[in-house]
Amino acid sequence: MGGPEGRVLSGPTSGRLLLLFLAGSLLLSAACSPIYVLRAGAAQARLLQARTPIPEVIHDPATDAETAAKLAFAWEARRFGLDVLGLEAGEAYTSVVELQTDTLALVLSGARRDRFEAVTWWFPIVGRVPYRAYFSTDRALREQERMEERGYDTYLRPTAAFSTLGWFADPLPSTLLRLDVVGLVDTILHELSHAHLFIPGRGRFNESYANFVGGAGAAYYFCTRPGGGPDTVLCRRARDRWSDTMELSRFMDGLVDSAQELYGRDDLDTEEILRRRDRLFAEAQDRFREEVQPRFRASTFQIFLTRPLNNATLLSWMLYYHRLPDFQALLDDLEGDLPQAIRYLHAEAPGAGDPFQLLPDGSR
Repeated sequence: MGGPEGRVLSGPTSGRLLLLFLAGSLLLSAACSPIYVLRAGAAQARLLQARTPIPEVIHDPATDAETAAKLAFAWEARRFGLDVLGLEAGEAYTSVVELQTDTLALVLSGARRDRFEAVTWWFPIVGRVPYRAYFSTDRALREQERMEERGYDTYLRPTAAFSTLGWFADPLPSTLLRLDVVGLVDTILHELSHAHLFIPGRGRFNESYANFVGGAGAAYYFCTRPGGGPDTVLCRRARDRWSDTMELSRFMDGLVDSAQELYGRDDLDTEEILRRRDRLFAEAQDRFREEVQPRFRASTFQIFLTRPLNNATLLSWMLYYHRLPDFQALLDDLEGDLPQAIRYLHAEAPGAGDPFQLLPDGSR
């Protein structure tokens, strides 16, 4: 999303400003549920009010050494994103908020069963998106049940991070501190990239671009930072994870192409399409287990085998894993200059009819 730089907001004022922003947004369209937006605003306001500056937590004698070390990495990674990669993220991730649960929010997606047609919701500023976040488990489960009763595939998943796209000084959720430092840095750069470049209505590009900045950015960070270097454990781990993520992207894109071909057949009725779909998905999981997972260097992506595979889950994953090797091909064409790749996409993607057309073919 384009918009003003995030500002430091603290205390009760932050909640009031957020609710005023959301209330004003409601005037833009009746298609956006006022009750939903106000609930989301209240949840966001509570997070903003509970923030503590990261330096303060690092230097607090009560903070354990592991937490302090991870927060130091988070602080340094944020500076790297702004100073080296050129991301514009305001004051996002300069504070931390302690969460009492493992999950910040639940994200619900839905899709037609016989075609790749996602259920979408329209919101002011961000446009139409194929997911909706819930801060209440009961509400999320009720909405999931209603969608399934209407015949949709659904996918309900937890999230431990978020971005308000630069409108507010997003805090670092304490849930992210459970990641190792490579995952932490990857996630921070991913979320910061949303505030730098977000194209309304282009969810698949937005998330895949952010995955590129997070994965390639973490490798860039650990392989070039003082005390790092190409021969360090963290550099190799970050590179291996980015390589694994691209491998998953190739597999996902291939599976989607196969399913798309099936859904486009007009010689089959719906029941036969669904039977063949189920067989295609089962065979894909077998192939993933036997052929793809053994090629991973540092990951398993076991979720592909443990979650029910349907159109909603597949479309949700494709938001994050579409054409990632092509993003890498762009980076290779620029001789590994990630800041230049980010500048190029930031300048050209918003005006492109299809921003993926800006990417070279990475032989996916």
